[in-house]
Parts: sequence; structure tokens; C-alpha cells
Amino acid sequence: MPGGRLTQQERQQIALGLADGLAYAEIARRLDRPTSTITREVMRNGGPVAYRADLAHRATERRAHRRRQAVPRGSQAPEQAHGRDAEAVREYEEAFTTLLMQQGLPKMMSRVLTCLFTTDAGSLTASDLVQRLQVSPASVSKAVAFLENQGLIRREPGEGRRERYLVNDGVWYESMIAAARSNTQLAETARQGVGILGPDTPAAVRLENIARFLDFVGESITRAAEQARDLLYTKAETPSGDEAAAPS
Repeated sequence: MPGGRLTQQERQQIALGLADGLAYAEIARRLDRPTSTITREVMRNGGPVAYRADLAHRATERRAHRRRQAVPRGSQAPEQAHGRDAEAVREYEEAFTTLLMQQGLPKMMSRVLTCLFTTDAGSLTASDLVQRLQVSPASVSKAVAFLENQGLIRREPGEGRRERYLVNDGVWYESMIAAARSNTQLAETARQGVGILGPDTPAAVRLENIARFLDFVGESITRAAEQARDLLYTKAETPSGDEAAAPS
């Protein structure tokens, strides 16, 4: 499987694939690239409708140029905690951000949430986010306000007047329970149709099958979420002595 950055020719193949209505997985297979690479490339360059190979290539070159300028000549990039590969971390954060965007979150909100998910400290201040994301304080303020309103993050007092922002790990459990409730409501609505359309009619049978399926899925989700809830709060083991590493 080839590594490194996408070439201009590969971007042209992506554009042709999108024009032909191919799925990301199929485009990735033809280029022998991971599907996540194609998804990330398209999402950060206009989406499947607006993607243009030449514009995407120039945008990538500009981003690479900005990253080179961010590190003064003769100096080295800051050392990553726990011996991590800085480039691999950056690629992972971009992939995570892209996934959150596909779930419906705006780009800046997705970037902030990714930062909070991937920090060892477990929380960041507004100034930390400004520094890590290289964006304005106003952009961070707007993003954290949105995320807090959605219940995705919470704030707590920090040193002095600074507040720290934390991800709400419980939101994953709450999301699963909400999905189960939604399935239950759909099942109830489907069963209402059974009585209206007449028992044993083809339409009624179809709706009853849908209701039974949704009941089963909803109950399974609820049971699994309850059983696995504590996993969201499992703490990492802290190395003892000289092996302990400082959080990022």
C-alpha cells in the first residue's frame, strides 16, 4: 500500500471517481489507499460536490508551507509526549475531525472536540486551544459555547480566572440511550399502522416486522449501554517511579 501524501494524479482520480458517483471505499480500492485517506481528503477540500483536484492540491501545498513556517529554521518541532510520532498524531487528529464532521458537527467544533479527546491532561483552557489549533480566541469561544450547549463538553474552574474545558464522556452513553428511545418510538408508530391498515394485510405484516426489529435493536442497545457504561470511566494505569510521563 503506498504511503506519503496524495499526488496530483491521485487527486484527479478522486475527482473522476466522485463525478462517477463512486463510494469512497471504491475510490480508495482503485488507488490502493485507506478509505479514511480518501474521506479526509474530500471532506477537507469542499466535500463530494465541490471537490476539485487542482484546488485540493494547491490547498495541501499551502498547508504544508504554513506548517514549515511554524517551525523556525534550525529548530525542531516540540517533542511529543510518550515518544509519539508527531506526524502520525496530526494525521490521526485530522481523521478524527473528519469523522466528527461527517456526523454533522461544524469544522471548528470538530477540531476543538478532537483536541479535548486526544489530550492526556483531560482538559484544556481556551488559550491552550488557541495555541494548539492556531486560530483566534473568538473562534475557540464560539466553538466551546456551541459544544457546551450541546452537552458535549463541560467547564470547570482552573488556576486564577482561567476555566478549563473537559469532554463529557457520559455523552456516549446518553447518545446510545437516546437512540434506543428513538427506536422505541418508531416501533410504536409502526404498530399503530398495523391496526389501521388491517391485520394480516401485506402492509400490516411489513410494519409489524419493522416494529419487532426495532424493539429488538432498541432493547439490545439499552442493555449493552448499561452493561458497558463503566468502561467510559476506566482510568489508565499510572506508571510508578521514573517511568511516569508528564501529561501533554
